[in-house]
Amino acid sequence: MKFFRSRGRDGAGQTTESPLIRAMTLYQDGSYAEAEAESRAVAAARSGLRDDPYAPLALGMAALAANAQGRHAEAVAAYDGLLPEFGRILGAAHPQTLKLRSDRAQALSALARYTESEAECAALARIARRGAGPHMALLLAAARNGRIFALNGLGRHAEAETVAREALAAHGDRDRFRLVLLLGLARSLNGQGRHTEALAEAGSADELRRGLPEGEGRSETGGVELAFATALFGLGRDVEARTLAATAHASCLAAFGPDHRRTAEARELLDRADTPEHP
Repeated sequence: MKFFRSRGRDGAGQTTESPLIRAMTLYQDGSYAEAEAESRAVAAARSGLRDDPYAPLALGMAALAANAQGRHAEAVAAYDGLLPEFGRILGAAHPQTLKLRSDRAQALSALARYTESEAECAALARIARRGAGPHMALLLAAARNGRIFALNGLGRHAEAETVAREALAAHGDRDRFRLVLLLGLARSLNGQGRHTEALAEAGSADELRRGLPEGEGRSETGGVELAFATALFGLGRDVEARTLAATAHASCLAAFGPDHRRTAEARELLDRADTPEHP
């Protein structure tokens, strides 16, 4: 969720630039380790300023970058420590506080803490529906996506399908959020054994991904290939499935490292392919 602004207004009404611009650019370019280092440097430089919002914001950015590198438990611990500070300085209803809660919910799912994640995403969706403006629209899209993933993780695939279809109907933009919603729908269909339908949704996700501006779908690296591979395994097309699973694993390993939940999922799919008479 892109709540950071490249330019804003200071107390005197003058245009100012966020000290986190470089960290955000690095993150969006997929340079997660560099983004984390830059964020921590900003936090350290501003740590002595009383009630300065950029110090905790920088640490939140560092946690986001750590999560992208597969350090999910570390990210959740950081978010837990930052939430009271965000509430104190910015307020519980501030868009950045709500974004931090959303980022934390995504990291909870990466740790398979699906019940907690689903509850938090449902709460954030209720808040977003009561609000207005672009921040609330982004929050609602992220909350829906997080809830779909958590419901699938809990094995509640039919519920996940319903939420995904409702979210897709409400989200008309052909952007990264629509991509993740299509992938969530494919995951829910695969979970129900409806692999032909899942294959079709994976195809829609692939078509959308190819039309996105360069770099916009970077955070979903490997997701389309995983959706295809899972569906193909379910249809008994093992050779094609293994090829795509290997592609997903290599891409995720390069982008996120070995500990990221998507890298691990691709590895599990490869292990399944290499097991004789896999289920």
